[in-house]
Amino acid sequence: MAFVNQRHVTEDKLSEAITTVINGYNEFPLPKIWGAGKHASADGTKWDLYAQNLISEYHLRYGGYGGIGYYLVSDMYIALFSRFTTCGSWEGHNILDFIVENESDVRPETIHADTQGQSAAIFGLAHLLGIRLQPRIRNWKGLNLFRSNPDISYEHIDLLFTKRVDWNLIETMLPEMLRVAVSIGAGKIKPSTVLRRLATYSRKNKLYFAFRELGYAVRTIFLLEYLSDVDLRRLIQSATNKSERFNQFVQWVAFGGGALAAEGVRDEQRKFIKYNHLVANLLIYHNVVTMTKALQRLAVDGHTFDEALVSSVSPYQTEHINRFGRYGFKHDRVPESLDSVRILSVAA
Repeated sequence: MAFVNQRHVTEDKLSEAITTVINGYNEFPLPKIWGAGKHASADGTKWDLYAQNLISEYHLRYGGYGGIGYYLVSDMYIALFSRFTTCGSWEGHNILDFIVENESDVRPETIHADTQGQSAAIFGLAHLLGIRLQPRIRNWKGLNLFRSNPDISYEHIDLLFTKRVDWNLIETMLPEMLRVAVSIGAGKIKPSTVLRRLATYSRKNKLYFAFRELGYAVRTIFLLEYLSDVDLRRLIQSATNKSERFNQFVQWVAFGGGALAAEGVRDEQRKFIKYNHLVANLLIYHNVVTMTKALQRLAVDGHTFDEALVSSVSPYQTEHINRFGRYGFKHDRVPESLDSVRILSVAA
């Protein structure tokens, strides 16, 4: 297996396998009850590494040396994208890379995250790429709200607006900003590359300031919606909870506790994240098949259930999985047809 991994398995092939699993998962009716695939949440979790490793850094919040596995989880619970990065990197720089790397049929339009998944520049770039960024921001009350026009005043909330947007800079740099967005949409460059480069040369690059000014405007609109819409706050909380639950699930899936200490090569570390992502998605797929069969048997026995009840469960079930058991390859086994499992009727 080690020989096959070194000679025949690459990150690209693992990503293709992940895409195949996601597309198969998307054909089942049960995940459609959990979500429509238009929302996704991003979050990272720490994987342990030896301290003597080029990518290893000490994580102040989690404690210990390691790296960050960053995942984008659909509202249907399946993980669409994964990335391995350092503990000291800003996670939000990777949040838009799914636009280039996610080739599955599930294409989210709204992305949720925590504080690490956003910044003013990320808000601006996401807006031009047609992605709605709706994060859960820590200490958001300390952020500035930007006035669209200095001559405009707002009854009751005027004191909240302490700064104004520089529309002249946005208008001047808009052709360059659109050129960046088109290049990303065509797959010529990754959003993370753009965001890191802008952040590195921020003081000398007007393009960074233009993205930031646009982001200020977009983020102000989002914060006002966040303040006034309780359903939006619940939606964001629910989406980010799915990411945190997936982080627990993907750590559980890793055999023997999930430490990356045995891997000292960057390529193998990235492949480990992809392997783990693939196995987690396969188990989620397996759980959906099993849950669908159980619901079908209940329906045959005369039991009724509604959509609200089914939507309260998740495919992150682990009690029935023999994680440390004996496994053997059954080359003569013919997989059963799943056509009948793709049918499920529930009461609205």
